[in-house]
Amino acid sequence: MTFAIAGPALPLTLDMEATMGGTDEIGAVVKALNVLQVFSSELPRASISEVAEASGYTRPTARRILMTYEQHGFLATDGKYFWPTPKVLRLGFTYLSSLPYWDIAQPHLRLLADELEESCSLATLDGTEVVYVARVAVRRSVIQLNVGSRLPAHATSLGKAILAFSTQATLDDYLAHATFEQLTPNTVPDRTRFSEQLEQARVEGFAINDGEREIGVSSVAAPLLSPAGVALGAINVSVNSLRVPFDTLKTQYAPRLLETARAISEEMSYSGR
Repeated sequence: MTFAIAGPALPLTLDMEATMGGTDEIGAVVKALNVLQVFSSELPRASISEVAEASGYTRPTARRILMTYEQHGFLATDGKYFWPTPKVLRLGFTYLSSLPYWDIAQPHLRLLADELEESCSLATLDGTEVVYVARVAVRRSVIQLNVGSRLPAHATSLGKAILAFSTQATLDDYLAHATFEQLTPNTVPDRTRFSEQLEQARVEGFAINDGEREIGVSSVAAPLLSPAGVALGAINVSVNSLRVPFDTLKTQYAPRLLETARAISEEMSYSGR
């Protein structure tokens, strides 16, 4: 999981060079944040050399940052490798609890997952990826994902549902940076086809993924909308395409998903979030 630092600044022992190019960024803080983001599910433990290589910083700089995090309890070490501590999780949970829909959506996702006997998830958009911020998995789950998992937005129903109902500025920024990597033969190949899928999602109110990230896995997603009609996130249901025909996904699962998304959105509005 990639974490973003929020809250009181750490008393770093680095040279506090400020990048004055018209911003208020502090170079040492940026470096420290970049180092923390080196740790992920792919690299849960890392040596000083590995962190230096992954971050692009010198070994002495990487060492000073790692030691500062260790001294303040954000990283642990056995003398060779470093890894995040539960204190870092506090930052992630702070983010989750700050979302306007997280606590509202959880019981709705549980009810939907129990009813359909399929895994349900909630995600937000971060750059060209969707980040899973809530998930209710069932025993026969067809894909292994956790809170914090990141997937390319163009190859997910969640990404399409969010982008179809995003502001034009958000969509333009996404299209300017998306690479449309072909993950399967079904993956949307380019900006033109992707835009067509978004338009279809706007008409139907939901977005579909038919083996675009992984063959044999299909999903349907619906946006969580603000009172202004802008997507704040999206929820989805993922299924084994051999067990649940595509038509069933659209005609039976999509309507229930839309009802759940509307209920969450309405509850958000009532709560003033």
